[in-house]
Amino acid sequence: MFSKTFFFQSLDELEQESDALRAFAPTLLIVYASAPFFTSSQLYLTVSKICANCVGCSTAGEISANRVTNNSISVVVVRFESSSYVKIHQTRLNDMPSSFDAGQSLARDIEPIGLKGIYVLAPGVEINGSALLKGITAHVPQNVRISGGLAGDDGAFEQTYLLHPTGIDNRSVVAVAFYGESLAFDYSAGGGWRSFGPARRVASAKANLLFELDDKPALDIYKAYLGEYAEDLPASGLLFPFEVLNENGEPTGIIRTILGIDEQNKSLVLAGEVNENQYLRLMNASTEDLIGGAIDAIAPIAEKNKGEDFHCLALVTSCVGRKLVMGDRIEEEVEELERQLNNTTNIAGFYSYGEISPSNNESNCELHNQTLTLMLLKEKH
Repeated sequence: MFSKTFFFQSLDELEQESDALRAFAPTLLIVYASAPFFTSSQLYLTVSKICANCVGCSTAGEISANRVTNNSISVVVVRFESSSYVKIHQTRLNDMPSSFDAGQSLARDIEPIGLKGIYVLAPGVEINGSALLKGITAHVPQNVRISGGLAGDDGAFEQTYLLHPTGIDNRSVVAVAFYGESLAFDYSAGGGWRSFGPARRVASAKANLLFELDDKPALDIYKAYLGEYAEDLPASGLLFPFEVLNENGEPTGIIRTILGIDEQNKSLVLAGEVNENQYLRLMNASTEDLIGGAIDAIAPIAEKNKGEDFHCLALVTSCVGRKLVMGDRIEEEVEELERQLNNTTNIAGFYSYGEISPSNNESNCELHNQTLTLMLLKEKH
């Protein structure tokens, strides 16, 4: 397997390099770009001519090698050497309540025989990411892992976009299904956030809508903790996610981000589901904490693949909340990727509104928030 990552600042630059990209004869093309690029038909027309198997999404920041950029286009092309191949599937997500059904619809079309892995891109707004993932996993073999993430729109939380072989829209869910005996995958995830304050019981919730904590309106409690930051909700919610605890008050390893608020119902819209009688505790982080979380995510994969000379592709999905906290130091987490992984590894990815990944090779797939997730793809000879 070979892969290359390209960085462009305009659609015209991408068009000018399209012949070189086409000459690479890619099996798969993935594009991560700022939302405004997806409103132009030129993006789809250009990439679909380069490779029929094209997917992509709008972002809250693009990752290309050891760089993190904004308002740009990151393109990664992949070419398999053996009989490995991909199939791309797409379904429509009409609204948030239909997230589970959309996941089921997508997964039913995926051929399970020979399936080695799935990479999913989905809208970042008006979605229940947990329910989408549950719908997918209900129809996928248990040994097949799923990775990917929810699209972004530079932190605006208004309109995200997906690219697939038939065009660009804002309500598609796209899956790349990987096949081939020579393909191998490694997965990992790390956060770095610290919890503070008391754990509060989820007294009333439905799917990803949180109504009451300790029998009090969830929005009122959240605003009280945020103080002056409450004026900037929902955007400031990215700085103060929830740690999810089980019914016994024990950490589950899951973090939930606030994507929206409902002033009338005094409720919070979360990026994923919580269950009644679970407990939630607020979290925050420093730049050093988050870099440490990224190192924790990278270390097991780096150690496992140490000394191997296979060409690998590392697809990274990291949360926009991490980007807001780290500010000008955001590149330090992807620099850790480059430092620890083999020099035969190509790195690409995006900053998202939700990360889909197992925590490690053995764990179940989860929707994460405020987390750096990593999928390492390699094709063994």
